[in-house]
Amino acid sequence: MQTIDVNSTLLLENQFCFPLYACAKEVVRKYRKPLEELNLTYTQYIVMLVLWEHGDMTEGQLGKKVHLDSGTLTPVLKRLDKAGYVNRIRPENNERKLFLSLTKEGEELKEKAKKIPEAMQGCIPLSEDDLFILRDMLNQALARMSEGEKK
Repeated sequence: MQTIDVNSTLLLENQFCFPLYACAKEVVRKYRKPLEELNLTYTQYIVMLVLWEHGDMTEGQLGKKVHLDSGTLTPVLKRLDKAGYVNRIRPENNERKLFLSLTKEGEELKEKAKKIPEAMQGCIPLSEDDLFILRDMLNQALARMSEGEKK
């Protein structure tokens, strides 16, 4: 039977979370320059991606898709509203719900955003096959983590 050395479990190089965290941070940093042309942060960009793909939705629906809570989403949505890309609508009969829709400017921004994926190609130095495997594994882990939260 193999025993676990408690001291080795506390080494940074033995952590699963650290390379994931550091890579994510690096990728987001690399998005900064191409996104500057659109005047978007990375978080604003992923919000816009969801709205371009799915159209109108509530803040809660959006939060589930991008794995962000209301406290994180609210300032992002306020800035997108102020920039003229998103409408935030609270119905009088239910002020707790916030409905989101793209403005004409928000829809037009999609054309400019089509350059972003191409600009980001190669930002993770792995083969295309390895990138697909990594993406699929991360999506699988994320789905399982989300399932665990529901229980």
